[in-house]
Amino acid sequence: MKSLRLLLSDSYDPWFNLAVEDCIFRQMTTQRVLFLWRNAETVVIGQAQNPWKECNTRRMEQDGIKLARRSSGGGAVFHDLGNTCFTFMAGKPEYDKSVSTGIILDALNSLGINASASGRNDLVMATPDGDRKISGSAYRETADRGFHHGTLLLDADLSRLANYLNPDVKKLQAKGITSVRSRVANLSEFLPDINHEQICAAAMEAFFNYYGSRVEPEIISPDVYPDLPGFPEQFAKQSSWEWNFGKAPAFSHSLDERFVWGGVEIFFDVEKGAIGRAKIYTDSLNPEPLETLAELLPGCYYRSDDVAACCEKVIARFPAQQQELRQLQQWLTTVLK
Repeated sequence: MKSLRLLLSDSYDPWFNLAVEDCIFRQMTTQRVLFLWRNAETVVIGQAQNPWKECNTRRMEQDGIKLARRSSGGGAVFHDLGNTCFTFMAGKPEYDKSVSTGIILDALNSLGINASASGRNDLVMATPDGDRKISGSAYRETADRGFHHGTLLLDADLSRLANYLNPDVKKLQAKGITSVRSRVANLSEFLPDINHEQICAAAMEAFFNYYGSRVEPEIISPDVYPDLPGFPEQFAKQSSWEWNFGKAPAFSHSLDERFVWGGVEIFFDVEKGAIGRAKIYTDSLNPEPLETLAELLPGCYYRSDDVAACCEKVIARFPAQQQELRQLQQWLTTVLK
């Protein structure tokens, strides 16, 4: 009998939990793994998505919402403590996402929730108004193993989905994949008292029942680093701007604003989170500072602090235009969150 492994995370940090998931996946051999976890307020994007296209990054920064890029595909989702996250892993050829889907459906059924699988990665509840999505999943496979992870909406604040997943109106020509939006529902609509502990207990029991074996859970705590090979390095990567933002597909972005001293249009080409090319057009009577800024921007990361630092260099070189350049800097700092 191949061994089972059950892990429960006490951490609400998405970077921590995703690092744990990645480390377990890389070190597992013939085990069948179930990992249960949840994240505090976070937007989680797919491995190939563009955060500036998918997310309202300015509002996220204002509200202290983390961005986390996972290693699997799929679309952008909002997590809070009203979501329960699950990850199933197995070696090939045994890995089969229909098995893990069946385990989750069995767990829900044991609680009196009659859900069904729909499309490529959703679980739905049938209602008089049509199917409502209660779970979404994503997948990752290598040559010898695979995983299936997803979320169950228990009592999530669905009103906040639109706050962070609807981007500002930007002229983005992005190669990233736009998330498929769909009607969603919390399980608490159908089972008012449902909670994280209850759904975890049901998932564990369904996992044990399917494989005909039981194991003690391993508790993953945020207070000490897990004893997982390579975890500190993976946690550092998962937490980094370079991974969460810098791995975005190449895209172009245009900005325009009119100041008392003239209008400004800026065109960026961005690749791997850094500005590759910048063109600035203006009807200002003194365009030289802006031309200098356009020369300094390539190579700068596409984030407000870095662009503001470029502006500081221009201000130092053109002190007579400090007032106008400060206005430009403040505007860029605001729009490039």
